[in-house]
Amino acid sequence: MRGNGKDKRQIRPNDKKLKELQESLSIQFENEKLLKQAFTHSSYVNEHRRKPHEDNERLEFLGDAVLELTVSQFLFKKFPMMSEGELTKLRAAIVCEPSLVSFANDQSFGKFVLLGKGEEMTGGRARPALLADVFEAFIGALYLDQGLEKVVSFLEKVVFPKINSGAFSHVMDFKSQLQEYVQRDAVGTISYRILQEKGPAHNREFVSQVFLNEMELGTGTGRSKKEAEQHAAQMSLTMLKTKDAKPDEK
Repeated sequence: MRGNGKDKRQIRPNDKKLKELQESLSIQFENEKLLKQAFTHSSYVNEHRRKPHEDNERLEFLGDAVLELTVSQFLFKKFPMMSEGELTKLRAAIVCEPSLVSFANDQSFGKFVLLGKGEEMTGGRARPALLADVFEAFIGALYLDQGLEKVVSFLEKVVFPKINSGAFSHVMDFKSQLQEYVQRDAVGTISYRILQEKGPAHNREFVSQVFLNEMELGTGTGRSKKEAEQHAAQMSLTMLKTKDAKPDEK
C-alpha cells in the first residue's frame, strides 16, 4: 500500500501540470490519458512497472507522420512555384530534430515530461532527442483526440508563423524561383542592387532591391548580401503572384 501511495504522489503533481499545459495552449483533451502518454518517457515506465503506464514512443511514430502531412500541405499551398525537390528540402528543415526542439521549448514542453530518476539526474529533461520526440508525441495525441483540423490550428500558432517569418529561408532559393517565374512569361531580366549597408561589422545589415528590367519589384534585408537578395526575391514573388491572381490587373 505504501508503494502505491508513493506512485500517486508522483503522478498527481504532473496531472496538475498537464492541466496547466492545456490552459496555456487553449486546448482541452477529451481523453487526458492520451496527453499523459505523450509526456511519459520510457524511463518512467521502466521504474513504475506496478502501474500500467504507456510511454510515448507509439504516439511519436504517429505524430511524425501527421506532422509531415500537415507541414507538406501548408508548404504545397504557400509555395505554388516551388519544385518537389525544394519542397522536400524545406520540409526536412522544418521537421528535423533542432526545429522540433525549438518548437517544444517555445511551449515549455520539457517541464511536463514524466521521467525516470536516472534520466532526470542526467539532464534528460533538456535532451534534444527527448524534446523532439515529445513534440511529435503531442501531435500524435492531439490528432487521435481531436483530429487533423485541431492539429493544423495548433501548428498555425506554433510552427507556420515561423515559416512565414522566414525562419527557414536559409534552405529556400527564392532567387531561382523568381527567375523561373519571370522566364515563364519571357517578360525581361532580373537584377539585384545593394542599396545600403548599416550597423557595426559584427552585426551588419544589408538592404537589397530587385528589379525586373528597370522596374522595382521588391526590397529585402538580411545579415548578408545573399540573405538580403533572397528576402527581396521572396517579396517580389509574393507581389507578382498576388497581381497575377487578379485578372482585372493583368
